Amino acid sequence: MNAIPTPRAADSLPSLSDIEAAAGTVYEEFQATPQYRWALLSERLGADCWLKHENHNPVGAFKIRGGLTFFEQLARQGALPHAVISATRGNHGQSIAWAARKNRVACTIVVPHGNSVEKNAAMRALGATLVEHGDDFQSAREHAIALARQSGALMVPSFHTDLLRGVATLWWEFFRAVPHMDVAYVPIGLGSGACSAIAAKLALRHRVRIVGVVSSRATTYADSLAAGHVVEAPVTTQIADGLAVRVADPAALGVLMRHLDHIVQVSDEEIAAAMKAIYEDTHNVAEGAGAAAFAAAMQEREQLKGLVVGAELSGGNVDAAVFSKVLAA
Repeated sequence: MNAIPTPRAADSLPSLSDIEAAAGTVYEEFQATPQYRWALLSERLGADCWLKHENHNPVGAFKIRGGLTFFEQLARQGALPHAVISATRGNHGQSIAWAARKNRVACTIVVPHGNSVEKNAAMRALGATLVEHGDDFQSAREHAIALARQSGALMVPSFHTDLLRGVATLWWEFFRAVPHMDVAYVPIGLGSGACSAIAAKLALRHRVRIVGVVSSRATTYADSLAAGHVVEAPVTTQIADGLAVRVADPAALGVLMRHLDHIVQVSDEEIAAAMKAIYEDTHNVAEGAGAAAFAAAMQEREQLKGLVVGAELSGGNVDAAVFSKVLAA
């Protein structure tokens, strides 16, 4: 695939020294999350299967790492604002709310109507003021940008270099722990997770192939990679809110076009099956986006025999009512 022009420098990925410094910031709040080779998942997949357990950090999802480093950079520059605003389906919002609380900055988070009840409650518990607007993430994001302009608060994006530095620490941990990993499956929402995996791979000169995973009902990144430019796509997924992005970020797309091995689309049914499999085989709770990586590996299992496979359990923040239906299916 050919590269495309982007409004930000897509190649300005975190270096090894950037990631190592970011790890110090992250570890002030929590220690490295575990990664395990699960025997039953490996048996199910037909390959050595390692899970990185981001469900085991203080907000139950990988995003907290980026929020910490984003605010750390603001503080280092003496540029902490009086207030921040951001948009989310839940995990990014928890990250920003956590970091804002730590830095004593007022925080407003915009979510779409019908957002996860339990993620909303978690953000409020961290001190965020919630605003409901629109029917999807893109509508919430556009409203958050407008509110920031009106109020003078800092709009915190979901894709930014200072977020990538923090998120890359999880892949730095994972790749160092499993130096013989052949393939890593990474869910793609707005792109910070996949771009951070690429950054850590390049920084460590790891041999791993990075495979992106999207919902078959939220295909902006699959369509954009195929077209060579951002393509808006409708979002209809009912289970993977972390993947429910209608418009790809152009800077993230530029990175993925250069460095992603390929992309896999997974259905809601495949994601639900992966959520259930992860619970049965490891007794860990995975939200829809958190199980998407393993769902993609299962879809490609015939190609993975004899390989060492890494999958990110990127979050476990699924509403109890949703998870109970998945387990009962």
